[in-house]
Amino acid sequence: MSLFTPNMTPIFLKEDSDNTQHIARLKELQDLATGKVKDDIAREITLASYGEVGEQNIAFELKNSGIPMVVIHDLRLEFEDLSAQIDYVVVTRKMIFLIECKNLYGNIEIDNQGNFVRSYAWNGRTVKEGIYSPITQNQRHFEIMKQLYRASRKNSLSKVFSDKVFDDLYRSIVVLANPKTILNAKYAQKEVKEQVIRADQLIAHIKNQNKQSKELASSEKMMRECAERILALHKHNQTDYTKKYETILSGLTPASPAPPRPSTAAATGQAKPADRESAAKPYTVTTAPNNELVAKLKAYRLETSRSEKVQAYVVFNDRQLEDLISQKPKTIEELRLISGFGPVKAEKYGPGILTVLSPLEGVQAAATKASQNQSWSPSQLVGEKITHQSFGSGTVKSVSRHEIIIKFPMTARSFAFPDVFDTTIWLSNPALQQKVEVLIKAKKS
Repeated sequence: MSLFTPNMTPIFLKEDSDNTQHIARLKELQDLATGKVKDDIAREITLASYGEVGEQNIAFELKNSGIPMVVIHDLRLEFEDLSAQIDYVVVTRKMIFLIECKNLYGNIEIDNQGNFVRSYAWNGRTVKEGIYSPITQNQRHFEIMKQLYRASRKNSLSKVFSDKVFDDLYRSIVVLANPKTILNAKYAQKEVKEQVIRADQLIAHIKNQNKQSKELASSEKMMRECAERILALHKHNQTDYTKKYETILSGLTPASPAPPRPSTAAATGQAKPADRESAAKPYTVTTAPNNELVAKLKAYRLETSRSEKVQAYVVFNDRQLEDLISQKPKTIEELRLISGFGPVKAEKYGPGILTVLSPLEGVQAAATKASQNQSWSPSQLVGEKITHQSFGSGTVKSVSRHEIIIKFPMTARSFAFPDVFDTTIWLSNPALQQKVEVLIKAKKS
């Protein structure tokens, strides 16, 4: 039986991914979480889903290529103390492509030094920021694959020529999967241009590379056998990135959500709804004693939204307004128990809201926030443990105004600070992670 159908439909030896299972588990945990933990899980689901959409875009291009090929999705390799997570391995008749998928938001410019600069619109202005080079990341994967290829050679003579054979057969590609991304690489060096393409250019690129190759075309049988040998190298990822949330939700760590503030309902023996989101009611505050407070909160909301040039509901919506009236939080911690007030929003608007609800508590909250901001410095991150979505666990070695250096088991890497904590890295210390997130929010604002 032939490997391909008459129209040469590509075959996927492995189509699933750890990311799909990761998202499914996060959604299960999200249903059990509340407060900050729920917000953190939602953020991680968004990031993971964004990457998954990018990989689906590439899968669509490959499936509709009309080229005889064998595809492996989400291949994880290990060599000694090194590991690599390759989004796609595409085995064609002449060449093998290692594809790194990047579903980046905004437009990408590559300068003549190989630096990647992303630009995007934010609050009516264009923001430009440097990002970690995906070419460097994929080159690391490329080298691990080369080491495994060399190790598979059975005699000394074949090991001598293994590097040349490998370089002739394998190609590394970074594919920008977001169809809205504009790639500007006119100043980039030739070897860089050949490695970074848009998703809609992928098939043409593969065809062109095969056409230029001087290698003999392999048979369908040889192509499949080659792909099966590569797939045999796959190592299941033992790291469970949902474990930290499972531990928090099980109540085994101090990071578990704070207990709800006692209410009059509890004091009178009436049952309080466990889920505030489902228990909330439409805004119907009409009693005379609350009208003045409602007016003050709405005035604060209007003034704040105008000064920040955002919609009023961004500050708080009518549903949250009712909760503020009924709960009357006196501290930032109590404010965070109200649905929709995550750590960033509570820190940003909390002092103003508390000042309206209770002027004395509001002033105290503002003073406490100022004291905390003065006592905390990014230098406190030095020595802290982090987890990177590609490199795994590491330790912060140094932090400057715009750069953070992290030591991983086999290498040290430099990243943009604090931006990297908004995309690919999170701290093991939840308190410091919260402070970094506030810093990121302030920078964006």
